Amino acid sequence: MKTSLVASRLFFASFISLLFFGSVIWKLPARAIAQSAIPDDVKHDTPGQFIKPGQSVHIDVNLALVNVTVTDPYDRLVTGLEPDNFRIFEDNIEQELVNFSSEDVPISIGVILDFSGSMANKLGKAKEAAFQFFKTANPQDEFFLVGFNERAQLLSPFTHNVEDLQSRMLSASAKGKTALLDAIYLGLTQMRGAANGKRALLIISDGGDNNSRYNEKDIKRLVREAGTQLYSVGIFDAFEYRSRTQEELSGPSLLSEVTELTGGRAFTVENISELPDIAAKIGEELRNQYILGYRPSNKSHDARWRKIKIKLRAPKGLPPLSVYAKTGYYAPSL
Repeated sequence: MKTSLVASRLFFASFISLLFFGSVIWKLPARAIAQSAIPDDVKHDTPGQFIKPGQSVHIDVNLALVNVTVTDPYDRLVTGLEPDNFRIFEDNIEQELVNFSSEDVPISIGVILDFSGSMANKLGKAKEAAFQFFKTANPQDEFFLVGFNERAQLLSPFTHNVEDLQSRMLSASAKGKTALLDAIYLGLTQMRGAANGKRALLIISDGGDNNSRYNEKDIKRLVREAGTQLYSVGIFDAFEYRSRTQEELSGPSLLSEVTELTGGRAFTVENISELPDIAAKIGEELRNQYILGYRPSNKSHDARWRKIKIKLRAPKGLPPLSVYAKTGYYAPSL
C-alpha cells in the first residue's frame, strides 16, 4: 500500500529516560495518547540539534530525553520528520528542544511469556511470535526471558544469545493458573541490571490474572517509575466466547492499561496465525523512533508528577498525524 507521507513505515517508540544530576533516572510514566497537529499560529521554538548516526551524545545534567512515535491514519509509522516539526510542553509550559535523533540504539529487552493452562492451544504460536521478535534483534541488544503460570520465574538472565532463549522456550508446556502481575514485577526487577539505556518488556499472554501476590495498583505504580516501556500481544477469543470469569473478561483492559502507562501499546490478536507478524512489527517499531531532548525549565527537586505533552507541526500536505508518548514523569527528590 502506497502513501504520500514523507516516509511511512513500521515505527514505534518508547519514552527513553530522564537524566537528572548526571545519572540516568527512567521516570517518564503515564499512558500513550494520540495528539493532533498544532495550529500554525503557535509560537515556534529554537530548532533542535541533529544527532547523526554514530555521533556520541553529550548527556547534560537536567537533560530529558523523550521517545516519540508518529503514525499516519493507517497506523503506519512516519519517519523523515525534522526537529522543527516537534514541540514539547511540560506542565503546559513550552520547553526548548535542544537534541534530536532518529538513530537506532541498542536495547535491553525482556520477553514475558504466558505458560498458564489457558494458553494450551495458543502456546505454539506464542513461541513462534517470540522467535520472530528475536529475529529483529541487533548485535548489541540483550534479552532475558520470564515465563509464568501460577508463579513467575526467570528462565534466562540477560544474554546476547538468542538461540539459547529459543531453546529454553521450546521445552515449556502450558499448565496452571496465571500470575501475570507477578511476572511483570519480576521483569521490571530484572531490568534494573540492564546494560542499555533503552529498555522494553514484551508480554505475550491471553491476559487476566488469578494468582499474583501483587495487585494492579502495585504494578501500575511500579511501571510509572521504572523507565521501561511495555508492549503486549494479547491473544483473546472473541468476547462472546471468552470464559465468564472476571480474570478472562478483564484481560484485554489489564494489558492495555499497564502498557499505555509506560508509553507502549497493546496489540490484540484473535486469530493466532497473526501472532508472528505482530511480534515482528513490534520489533521493527522499536528500531524506528524520534528521540527529543530538552532541559526542563522547572528545576525543583520535589518528586512531583510532571505532565508532558508532545505536539506536532506537520509538514503541509500531509494527512492528520498522531503522536504517541508517555505523558509525564516524577521529578527528582534530591
